[in-house]
Amino acid sequence: MVDDYLKEFERQEIDSAIRVQKPFKRPKRIIRSFGAGSDDSGELKGMLTINWLLTETADADTNLALRILNYILLGMPASPLRKALIDSGFGEDLAGVGLEDELRQMYFSTGLKGINIDNGDRVEDLIFQTLNSLAREGIDPLTVEAALNTVEFRLRENNSRNYPQGLLFMLRALTTWLYDADPMALLTFEAPLAKVKSQLAANSLFFEGMIERFFLNNPHRTTLILQPDPTLLEKEEAEERERLAAARSAMSKEKLQTVIDQTNELKRIQQAPDPPEALATIPILKLSDLDKRNKTIPLTIIEQRNTKILFHDLATSSIVYLDVGFNLHAMEQHYLPFVPLFGRALLEMGTEKEDFVTLTQRIGRKTGGIHPQSFTSAVGGEERGASWLFLRGKSMLVQSRDLMAILRDVLLTVQFDNQERFRQMVMQEKARHEQRLVPEGHQVVNLRLRAHFNEADWVAEQMKGVSYLFFLRDLIRQVDEDWPGVLASLEHMRQTLLSRHNIIINVTCDEQDWSAFNSHLDGFLKQLPADDVQEFKWSPDKPAGFEGMIIPAQVNYVGKGANLYQLGYRLHGSAHVISRYLRTAWLWDRVRVQGGAYGAFCLFNHLSGTLTFVSYRDPNLIKTIETFDETAKFLRSTDLTDDELTKSIIGTIGEIDRHLLPDAKGYTSLVRYLTKETDEKRQLLRENVLNTSIKDFRDFADVLDGVKRSGLVKVVGSASALETVAAEREGWLEVFKLL
Repeated sequence: MVDDYLKEFERQEIDSAIRVQKPFKRPKRIIRSFGAGSDDSGELKGMLTINWLLTETADADTNLALRILNYILLGMPASPLRKALIDSGFGEDLAGVGLEDELRQMYFSTGLKGINIDNGDRVEDLIFQTLNSLAREGIDPLTVEAALNTVEFRLRENNSRNYPQGLLFMLRALTTWLYDADPMALLTFEAPLAKVKSQLAANSLFFEGMIERFFLNNPHRTTLILQPDPTLLEKEEAEERERLAAARSAMSKEKLQTVIDQTNELKRIQQAPDPPEALATIPILKLSDLDKRNKTIPLTIIEQRNTKILFHDLATSSIVYLDVGFNLHAMEQHYLPFVPLFGRALLEMGTEKEDFVTLTQRIGRKTGGIHPQSFTSAVGGEERGASWLFLRGKSMLVQSRDLMAILRDVLLTVQFDNQERFRQMVMQEKARHEQRLVPEGHQVVNLRLRAHFNEADWVAEQMKGVSYLFFLRDLIRQVDEDWPGVLASLEHMRQTLLSRHNIIINVTCDEQDWSAFNSHLDGFLKQLPADDVQEFKWSPDKPAGFEGMIIPAQVNYVGKGANLYQLGYRLHGSAHVISRYLRTAWLWDRVRVQGGAYGAFCLFNHLSGTLTFVSYRDPNLIKTIETFDETAKFLRSTDLTDDELTKSIIGTIGEIDRHLLPDAKGYTSLVRYLTKETDEKRQLLRENVLNTSIKDFRDFADVLDGVKRSGLVKVVGSASALETVAAEREGWLEVFKLL
């Protein structure tokens, strides 16, 4: 009751602050309904964003300045506009994309999701009030410094992740080139960056002026409100049935026959293979063009202060990439769902000397970024998997002392006792996981399936999947009703995980920079506790085997899977070639082209032995399962040509040899170490891939017979689709609502 009173008082204070501001002209509104479900509380929630049309993308100076302003307003957990929206309590998480700068004209959108539609005016007013206050009272200079440092770091690092950097440059050039502007405009950032810095030096209110120009005085804006309608799907389906019935009744007998003939011709074309002469026009590599040996990553293993350090001597342009890992087996399994929030809390709740705003500014000013990341994987030949939480940071060598000081402070002096801030984080996590259920349902299905077959995927499901979503919904109640208990869990996790005996350090930089950095690293390790660590054996409590999970959507995500090792299969690298071929040939033709799904996958993990079939945005359900079950028959009967086999082998080698930048190489080497993927094992796998034969395809069909017989089925889909299945196969799926 007291908490409710305080929250209402805070909202009244926000409303009071809004009323004393200069009135503004309310933007034009667009109101749309969407087919929404409800969470466990039964409450239906909507979304509001305000959207501004900005200048053209090709204006490189303004483009860069707006990217920095976007980071100032929304890019950090403590950014002023982000913080105002989250602190308001009007919604669960941010909505909108922030700055969109890949179209001809940039636009900026922000707001809240998970709102009560009745609070739409208050959210809208709050956005303008916050922007108005920033323009009038000024932006904290430390926030500006953090944003400028972070954006400049990213520009100079140019981290394209798994993309070749040349491809990233090409895509960036196309952003302006497509509209007849200079393709180099967004590639040569030195001049625009220098101009922003000089303008900021000449006018400390430079970004405040941009807020005035592009947001407060910009009439080219609109407000979008999405209001939930749980009956929308039924209405749309009824309207479509009426429209189709009307179209059919208006057709003559001859016209109906024409439609039937055209449909049959479409099916014939879909099922017909591409003619050999057309396929011959596509240039391809030859097997002789491929390297016979894997590329290796330099690795030196060091023992320092009872801590294992992996060092990778790679050229990084004087950037130090650092991963600090905590072995999750040091704690009991009921703490696992806390891990994602625990990782965020270390960096987003402040320390004994800094609140989370100041800490966020310090991270932005002194480093290239620090973020938490969990890692789980089966370990070849072992029942127990690898389960770790990493804090991943990077900085220029000259700032590496600051990087280590920040990590020391967040690990040793983090202050978890901020109930409202932690509750905000839980609400954000819940909103983000609910939002991904529809667009990423195939990932939900795949992880839920894999959780049955090995410890590591079960752990991942506890921290990322359906089980985690249910945990979050319950955790909101726990935070409100038993905050001391939640706080005790967070403190226990820190005390349990934080020991030199329980961590691993991964460093990627060149040899010369390592010599300079190691003194800072040694000082960091020296300050950590050296307590003995007990490792726990977990007992996974797996969900039901056959499940149907309801979401408010018109499509389904259908999955079936099994553990091949448990069916007697012995690993051969050809399994990767075969699963790739099934994905690009059989499943593509049957599930996507003929079945109307947006995609389909066959995924095999050789460490765990788990193979899964999954469809994406699928109008079918039973039909797709039948296609999965016919895969063995397809492998026995397919007329696989030498050219098709070669293409599949080349594609698989392409995945093995995917492009990696230095930071990704260092992390990949760490993953191989934790999963005991030695260079010798990887080389044998490569040789298996290169020597894959048609006989391997035929033999693999016997394995897939076992998947057909004993595989588990999971579906994320619409209520109507699951109701139809229940009528046809009573009791086949255990059905429950996700949203």
